[in-house]
Amino acid sequence: MNKPLRRVAIFCGLLIFSLLLRDNWIQFVEADSLKNNPNNRRIAINEYAQPRGDIIVDGKAITGSTTTGGDFKYKRTYTDGPMWAPVTGYASQAYGTNMLEGVEDSILNGTDDRLFFNNTLDMLTGKNKQGGDVVTTLNAKAQAAAFNGLGNKKGAVAAIDPQTGAILALASTPSYDPSTIAGNGKNDQANWQSLNADSNQPMLNRALRETYPPGSTFKVVTAAAALDNGLYSSIDQPTDSPLPYTLPGTTTQLNNEGNIPCKNATLRVALQYSCNTVYGHIGAQLGAAKMLEEAKKFGFDQPIYTPVRAVPSNFDQNLNAPQTALSSIGQYDTAATPLQMAMIAAAVANDGKLMKPYMVDQLRAPNLNVIEQTTPQVMDQAMSPQTAQDLQQMMETVVNSGTGTNAQIPGVEVGGKTGTAQHGVANSALPYAWFISYAKTSSGSPVAVAVVVEDGNANRDDISGGGLAAPIAKSVMEAVLNK
Repeated sequence: MNKPLRRVAIFCGLLIFSLLLRDNWIQFVEADSLKNNPNNRRIAINEYAQPRGDIIVDGKAITGSTTTGGDFKYKRTYTDGPMWAPVTGYASQAYGTNMLEGVEDSILNGTDDRLFFNNTLDMLTGKNKQGGDVVTTLNAKAQAAAFNGLGNKKGAVAAIDPQTGAILALASTPSYDPSTIAGNGKNDQANWQSLNADSNQPMLNRALRETYPPGSTFKVVTAAAALDNGLYSSIDQPTDSPLPYTLPGTTTQLNNEGNIPCKNATLRVALQYSCNTVYGHIGAQLGAAKMLEEAKKFGFDQPIYTPVRAVPSNFDQNLNAPQTALSSIGQYDTAATPLQMAMIAAAVANDGKLMKPYMVDQLRAPNLNVIEQTTPQVMDQAMSPQTAQDLQQMMETVVNSGTGTNAQIPGVEVGGKTGTAQHGVANSALPYAWFISYAKTSSGSPVAVAVVVEDGNANRDDISGGGLAAPIAKSVMEAVLNK
């Protein structure tokens, strides 16, 4: 080979080598960044080239898919979208996914590695790739009772099975229809902008992603701390609580709501009438460290994965004596999600054993083979069994003859606790109305519920929780009990 030809050959060889080097760089180094580039429409087009798998409740799909005729062949549809939005979230061609649609996206769109065998068979047989199904623990009747009970009120409901941790209902109002933002057209864009501009935040999952001062419902935690730490040996023992009670180290008196029998009241009577003075005094006696330890046993100060993430509920780690007293009655900086408060009621009903909340029972392949089954897990022993049984007596007294009589169900033992949580500058805003409860049968407790209503009426006594939130909790418990 003469010299000029050799130079051309070497140059062409270098070009081929550079091309191969660049090709491998793109395939193996830049692949993820190119795949996730927002300007790469091929990924989205491919994701919506076939129907997504479904989210299942009580054996029926609450999601579906419909053809669009555009580049994105299919888009998501929802049955009773506003009712189920806190569970499903949305799957949008323009705005991505969230909630179960997001957490279980790889199963639903068929790209999960656990679907490799199914996808390989489909490819060999000429079938299109199919998504798997997400089978939830939700109870359709309980969800409907929660959503309809809230109605046009702003608030949330969480219901769980105390014995397993399975989530039975998860409602949030006001809500939205995920179908209205499932596409990528002008209407979807306008709906998205409208939803995000709405001051009522209809896309906020209040059951998992909003924390509220729990008010008097937190007194259940304080009572558990008092009994578990041996501060009192009996729920019918006088507590030696002064009336009036001045917050330690201050001249500020802690008041009760109305003329109620709180001086030296027993734990049972103090919960029945919701005595701030008694439980504030108990919190100060126990001290910040013991109250924090008890709160953490119930799940405070940590995120909960259901598998959708619930934001951490808060009990402050550095409190002085007066702050501890206020925190122990669910005020100051204490804040909790409705799911967290349902967990408290559930632990009481389950003899102190707190189960990890979960809302996905199974993940299924398109051929209905189960590829993952959730096993109930113990999250913590929140209190001793004896303390839990004592608290059951106290909470049942609240429902039988205290502030929670609106939750009574004939023939069923119901335990509960009302709460009215003040908020706003100088407590100027309308209070949050709370109710936590459980229903108990001969075979144990099948349901625990927490209800919060944000825009309650201006009645500032503890009965507002019983008047607004307790009837909603009752209807949810009745739905689970099939009453």
